[in-house]
Amino acid sequence: MSTGSSRRGDEISWIRVSSCYLPLANPISDAKVLTGRQKPMTEIAILFAEIKTADGRDGLGFSYSKRAGGPGQFAHAKEIAPALLGEDPNDIAKLWDKLCWAGASVGRSGLSTQAIGAFDVALYDMKAKRAGLSLAKLLGSYRDSVRCYNTSGGFLHAPLDQLTVNAKASIARGIGGIKLKVGQPDKALDIRRVEAVRKQLGDDVALMVDANQQWDRPTAQRMCRIFEQFNLTWIEEPLDAYDHEGHAALAVQFDTPIATGEMLTSAAEHGDLIRHRAADYLMPDAPRVGGITPFLKIAAQAESAGLMLAPHFAMELHVHLAAAYPREPWVEHFEWLEPLFNERIEIKDGRMLVPTRPGLGLSLSEKTAAWTRETAEFRA
Repeated sequence: MSTGSSRRGDEISWIRVSSCYLPLANPISDAKVLTGRQKPMTEIAILFAEIKTADGRDGLGFSYSKRAGGPGQFAHAKEIAPALLGEDPNDIAKLWDKLCWAGASVGRSGLSTQAIGAFDVALYDMKAKRAGLSLAKLLGSYRDSVRCYNTSGGFLHAPLDQLTVNAKASIARGIGGIKLKVGQPDKALDIRRVEAVRKQLGDDVALMVDANQQWDRPTAQRMCRIFEQFNLTWIEEPLDAYDHEGHAALAVQFDTPIATGEMLTSAAEHGDLIRHRAADYLMPDAPRVGGITPFLKIAAQAESAGLMLAPHFAMELHVHLAAAYPREPWVEHFEWLEPLFNERIEIKDGRMLVPTRPGLGLSLSEKTAAWTRETAEFRA
């Protein structure tokens, strides 16, 4: 039962969690595949949380996992979901802590908090809808649009000629920047691909590269030095995600900014990265760190440290969170999740327009039901 003082009818009375597997049109490869550490990605496991109150208010949230972890997230979500029944949905931070302690024996990061993230996002969606505001406006938006860059066209499975076609098409549709995957065993191929796209785009278009943690320190030193000539917006994950000292050394040594953080799975891990000054661009992923509640803690630390922000993946959520960050951020444009929702984010003049619909402004498409493998419902 709730220990709060919500008015009658305002308590959480129904919860549904769903495990949905979104198929990708083409198998996706980055440097982790070419180095043999992972297999090509063919689907994304999505964890949906739907929450309703006794008086009919509702919220939708989601988390995700790539390649592995989807069944585990769903299993953990089923175990902790009943802890929300009867609670006041407005007490979001309190409920995050309650869910965390409900599964504390498996830790406060990783899969366990990623399951919490779906509920946390749903509670924020409900709260913004209650206020009649978009999530960005509820949080306190600094802008109505954010800079965006495209990643999905720059993966390593795309040959060089297709890479340049993809980059040109993205800019033509209004995307503001292009990110290319690097980190192949043959470093010369990486250099040729970056050189070709920079030549095609010219010097005025933002260009980023992402090594997906596949370089050791000497290789990262050499590649960062070579890439200085291409006027990159950033070099992403040149080293292992937890090598904060190595990333900090690169950030000090080179003019090109260093970006990292997407693989970290808690506010505490990001705090350690920030204390090491291991990034110029911080790249937190709200579903991975446990939702909006920990993301806001990370953003506050990043602002205090003077860091720039570029949230990873899940643009449907991060467009709102980035709009509420004081310094001009970047949002990663991935169209992969679009089939899950009825709504689309508008792109114009290199920027992603922040949706004005209440909450996240999202509703599930009919396709989502066909891709759903398991559901579980809980009632007060």
